[in-house]
Amino acid sequence: MTKRAKRAAAGQWSRRGFLQRAAAAGVAVVAPQIVPSSVLGLGGATPPNNRITVGFIGTGDHGVNWNLGPYLRHPDAQVVAACDVDAKRLFRATETINAHYKNEDCFGTKDFREVLARKDIDAVMISTPDHWHTIISLLAIQAGKDVQCEKPTLTIHEGKVLIEAVRKHKRVFQTSTEDRAVPEYHRMAELVRNGRIGKLQRIEVILPKQPQTAGDPTPQPVPPELDYEMWLGPAPFAPYTRDRVHWNFRWIWDYSGGIICDWGTHLFDTAQWANDTERSGPVEIEGSGTHWSGGLYDTVKDYDVTYRYANGVVMTCKPGNPSLKFIGTEGWVGNTGWRGAVQASIPEILNSRIGPNELHLYTNPKGEHDDFLQCVRSRNDPYFPVDIGHRVSTVCHLANIAIKLGRKLRWDPQAEKFTGDEEANRMQDRPRRDPWQLPKV
Repeated sequence: MTKRAKRAAAGQWSRRGFLQRAAAAGVAVVAPQIVPSSVLGLGGATPPNNRITVGFIGTGDHGVNWNLGPYLRHPDAQVVAACDVDAKRLFRATETINAHYKNEDCFGTKDFREVLARKDIDAVMISTPDHWHTIISLLAIQAGKDVQCEKPTLTIHEGKVLIEAVRKHKRVFQTSTEDRAVPEYHRMAELVRNGRIGKLQRIEVILPKQPQTAGDPTPQPVPPELDYEMWLGPAPFAPYTRDRVHWNFRWIWDYSGGIICDWGTHLFDTAQWANDTERSGPVEIEGSGTHWSGGLYDTVKDYDVTYRYANGVVMTCKPGNPSLKFIGTEGWVGNTGWRGAVQASIPEILNSRIGPNELHLYTNPKGEHDDFLQCVRSRNDPYFPVDIGHRVSTVCHLANIAIKLGRKLRWDPQAEKFTGDEEANRMQDRPRRDPWQLPKV
């Protein structure tokens, strides 16, 4: 059997086969951006048989424009498969991968289960909408894969189950954000943890503002290239509209937790890191806010949230220009704008050197992807492991629950339960549409 015939038998999409299918369906295709690279196996790179083989699940904007490039450029990785429910996005990803390796070997599919079933894949990079994160991660872990998955979880309960699965099956799991490799955020956390601002008293977190339109709920025909049923997956059925899918999912409660879960997972991580509560959380939450109405979007629009920690630290969260500020008894340190320059109340704090015998927080300047691949080799936890990622997602979910209920909530971070509030505890999870229930660990 020829290589082309074997690909066809396996359901793999070659360039020519894809173009033929796309033409038959009336789908226009867009030329991909090609990532230049050296020829496979040349230039002192890791021999192909020794590389970590990776399958990509979710090849939308973030999956391709942020995650794919570092994997293709990494000498220790070999991307061998791509999956997306949108044929146009799948085509762009497979073409980019094949162009990089100068072949037509990339396996392409709309069904992530075909990627997980492959025994020749060591790890997966999951860049799907939030409502798919945990289910696909759990199935990947059960299939023996190590996992790098975009943040956040959809619910608090999902994070608990994910931790159990990762630890039971001894897999490497990287919660995928770049923050711990960003010098500005690492620097702030180290200054605070080493007492440069005295005793930490207050953290001010500002997250970006959301879109100013409410989304069009008018049902539309499903594009021929989109497997919309698979896109919905565990979420309740809802008619297709362009404003529901791809990037817009973030503003719809069925698929995400809005701006607080999207951006909060970034900035709350540095806050928890600096506060030395990255494996714990607040003990009290209260918040007010408004939700989108009159359109498709229904997540939180405006918000004012206050957290209190057992160590006395108070953290606030409001919308605006994404920023962080840590205020202590002897000064403050912070920044304004995403990856903005570190500022401090006095030059002595800003220019302070962390000594060799002081606390040095682990980071990897090469970023989340390199850190994950190194840990696949070493079997160590990466810089943003599953349990820390869960705790950050929990901080986000706590805000949404407090705003929805409109009352102050007490949280036990050790038991991971609301104290004396069963209604709030029931909101730690959501129902899922069959057959997409959480798999047993």
